[in-house]
Amino acid sequence: MNLIDSSAWLSYFADEPSAGNFHDPIQATESLVVPVITIYEVFKVVLRESGENEALQAIAAMQKGNVVDFTINLATAASRLSLKHKLPMADSIILAIAKQYDAILWTQDVDFKNIPGVNYFQK
Repeated sequence: MNLIDSSAWLSYFADEPSAGNFHDPIQATESLVVPVITIYEVFKVVLRESGENEALQAIAAMQKGNVVDFTINLATAASRLSLKHKLPMADSIILAIAKQYDAILWTQDVDFKNIPGVNYFQK
């Protein structure tokens, strides 16, 4: 399983030089885990920078994966991970979901650097 962090989705949609790092796991939709919070973060940035139509297209692409809602069990797991790794709320939720699904977390977010199970790529 693979989970693509918001930073990686945004790189992919913007066709940045680092986008190639995320192409294969994004295209493997059958093994793609998509936290609702990443949909929120990506929609917000794309809406602000490119407009409604592009934002809707982005989340339509994201919904091809297995969309995961935020639950009480994930909230408590995320809280523990936040304290352990000193992560902000959204990052701890994303990491908790990756761990729940035994997914590799793909990201450019430096907050995840050196955490086991994370494929971190510098921007």
